[in-house]
Amino acid sequence: MSTSWTAFGGDLHLDLTERRAAGAGLRAALEDALREAVQDGRLAPGTRLPSSRALGEDLGVARNTVVEAYGQLTAEGWLSSRQGSGTTVARRAAPEPVRGRRPAARPAPRRSTAPYDLTSGRPDLSLFPRTAWLAAARRALATAPHEALDYGSPLGRIELRQALTHYLARVRGVRTDPDHLLVCTGVTQGLGLLCAALRDRGARSLAVEEYGLPPQHTVVRAAGLATVPVPLDADGVLVDRLDPRAGALLLTPAHQYPTGAALAAERRAAAVRWAREQDRYVIEDDYDGEFRYDRQPLGAMQALDPERVVYAGTAAKSLAPGLRLAWLALPDALVEPVARLKALADTMSPVLDQLTLAELITSGTYDRHVRRCRLHYRRRRDRLVAALAEHAPHVRVTGIAAGLHVVLRLPPGSTPEPELLARAEHFGLSLKGLAWHRAAPAPADAPPALVIGYSTPPDHAFPAAVRALCELLRTA
Repeated sequence: MSTSWTAFGGDLHLDLTERRAAGAGLRAALEDALREAVQDGRLAPGTRLPSSRALGEDLGVARNTVVEAYGQLTAEGWLSSRQGSGTTVARRAAPEPVRGRRPAARPAPRRSTAPYDLTSGRPDLSLFPRTAWLAAARRALATAPHEALDYGSPLGRIELRQALTHYLARVRGVRTDPDHLLVCTGVTQGLGLLCAALRDRGARSLAVEEYGLPPQHTVVRAAGLATVPVPLDADGVLVDRLDPRAGALLLTPAHQYPTGAALAAERRAAAVRWAREQDRYVIEDDYDGEFRYDRQPLGAMQALDPERVVYAGTAAKSLAPGLRLAWLALPDALVEPVARLKALADTMSPVLDQLTLAELITSGTYDRHVRRCRLHYRRRRDRLVAALAEHAPHVRVTGIAAGLHVVLRLPPGSTPEPELLARAEHFGLSLKGLAWHRAAPAPADAPPALVIGYSTPPDHAFPAAVRALCELLRTA
């Protein structure tokens, strides 16, 4: 069965005969033909597809068959459907076509290779409060003094630093003031500035948790410091295993990334004691401090000693990474050197976004938004955990009390982690293994584990992503 239809004045040829002959059902054949048309560029991103009725008539199939095919491809992320706007090709579904080459004919795949993004570290961007942000931006711009638009302090706009001072004290227990806060373009920049300042003070290495975020380790090394891994257990980093020569210690004490452990109170105290006795600093990365579900929020470690602990916070998880808004609460001795390096790096962070965030915080809109996100992510986590308990009971789920990700630990003897990750691609899953997060190579006999971010997929794709993940785990 082959036919063509006219879209924006052009014909598109779909051939379902070969796929039907290979044993695919009519709906499966239609889905695969549409996927291939998107993949090879015949259906460009943004192209509007014909109505289900029109396509059904052209193909000689029931309208419901087309409706179901459109629905499946929308759930997989190939198509986008909005009420009143019809069905279009999703903006990010298609790779660039390879010019001069015709794709080889292929049988209908057992599963789609459309990506379900389960990597950790990013929020659900559809939750970004666009209306509230625009309203806050208008208010902030209308009331901002003219001098706010000029070159200003590398520390950042005073309006945001004042708002953050009160917000962080109330929500995270941070002890600081506007003169000790620096606004930076993401924690990545803040960490680089801190490492450069510590290097200038004579530091040669930075102690890091055994598991962490490799891009951060790259930033540390680019700033001229070696990374020295410190082992972890269920209560967080083993402070008594710290290398005394380390110039500082980078921690995620409230919710260790990625294992999910909370640093025990006695180890928090021990880390601060080490910093005092050795004339060192602890860098506290509070990357997801707003998102606690099953336990009381842990206050910031910085409150134990604001002159020995640098607090780093961000709007990347609560709002969006693309805002590039983060902040450092600095000890007195580090304010001047870090501000100087910030001025050399980019003079200062963008003003209008700082003023807008300040308005969101002071108006209470930011609190309401965070509460809404917290409820949304908790529901997602519960759906994921329930599905895993039903369909993959052999998998142990850890790190679920907070944050935007979980760790799935498979029993010894399961499929090795590299092979499991290769299989994930077949199931259309984009995710990382726990070994990728190690600051040093993992032991060869380490049981496989996966780090699953449940915040990233849009709502329409989340159920399909969970089903694909459960099916992958059943094969392990």
